[in-house]
Amino acid sequence: MATVNTPVRNVLTPETIALIATVHRTGSMAAAARELGVVPSALTYRIRLVEDALDVLLFDRSSRQAKLTAAGQELLREGNRLLLELDAVANRVKRVATGWEPQLTLAVDSVISRTTVMELCEAFFALHPPTRLRIREEALSGTLEALTSGQADLAIGVAMESPMGKSVQSKPLGAIHFIYAVAPHHPLAEAPEPVTDAMLMPHRAVAVADSVQRGSGLTVGLLGGQDIFTVPGMQEKLDAQLRGIGGGFLPEYLARPHVATGRLVEKKMQRTARLIFMSYAWRCENDNREGPALQWWLQQLEKPATRKALLEHEQSL
Repeated sequence: MATVNTPVRNVLTPETIALIATVHRTGSMAAAARELGVVPSALTYRIRLVEDALDVLLFDRSSRQAKLTAAGQELLREGNRLLLELDAVANRVKRVATGWEPQLTLAVDSVISRTTVMELCEAFFALHPPTRLRIREEALSGTLEALTSGQADLAIGVAMESPMGKSVQSKPLGAIHFIYAVAPHHPLAEAPEPVTDAMLMPHRAVAVADSVQRGSGLTVGLLGGQDIFTVPGMQEKLDAQLRGIGGGFLPEYLARPHVATGRLVEKKMQRTARLIFMSYAWRCENDNREGPALQWWLQQLEKPATRKALLEHEQSL
C-alpha cells in the first residue's frame, strides 16, 4: 500500500484516470476488471493507491455498486479535463515540430480597424495552429519601433514615411482619410467654415500619444501652444470627442457613422485634407524565410479586400 507521503503524481496517471472512469461507467470493480482484462484485486489495489495518496475515498463501498463519492466525481471531472489538455499539448508539440512559430506578436496601430483585426484572428485560430497570438496596440512611430526592437513580428499600420531598417520588409497597406469632427455641443460645431488654425487655437485638441519607448515621438496635426488632451488610442480619442472634451481629426471610417447619426459634426478645414499613407512591415530572418504563422498573415494582407477593410472597417473575409 502507498503511504501518505507518496507523491500524488506518481499514482495519479492518465491510465489511472481511465481506470476510474471505467469502474464508474461499468458500475462495479468486477465488470471493469473484465473489460480491462485484469484481476479485480489488481484493479482494487491501484484505486487504493490513489485513495491513500490523496487521503480520500473515491468510491462509496457501502453499496453493491461502485458509486463515486463527491471527491471521486471531482477527480474524474478534473482528470478528464487534464487528459484533454495533455492531448492538446501533444498535438501542439507535434505541430511546432513542423516549423510553426511558438508565438507571433502583431503590433497594430490604433487607427487600424479593430473589428477587422479580430476577424482575421478568428480565421487564424480556425486553422488550429500551435502558434500563440499576441496583439500589441501601438500608435504613430511606436508601431514600427515595436517591430524593429524585436517586440513584434509584424507591424500593421506603419506611416510610410517612417524609415525602415535593412532587416525590415514592408508593403503598402493603403491610405486613411481623416476628417475634423466635434460634438454637436462643442463651440466649434456652429463655427463658420472653413475653420482656420486661428479658430482652432482657443479650443482643446484631443491627441493620441505616440507609443514609442525611445525619443519624443511624433505629433500630427497639432498647433503649437494649443491645449492638448492626450489619450492612449484612437478609440479613446473618439470617445473624448463624442463627449465634447475636445476636437480633432479622426479616421473617416471611425467618425462617419457618428456624423450620420448627429453625434459628431464634421467641419471643413482651411488646411489641406489629411490623407495618411500606411504600410505593413515584418522582420526578415537570417535565412529570409518566414514561419507558417507569419506567412498566413502576409497572405491575408496581400488581398486588396483585407487591406481595405483594415483601413475602412469593412468585412475582410
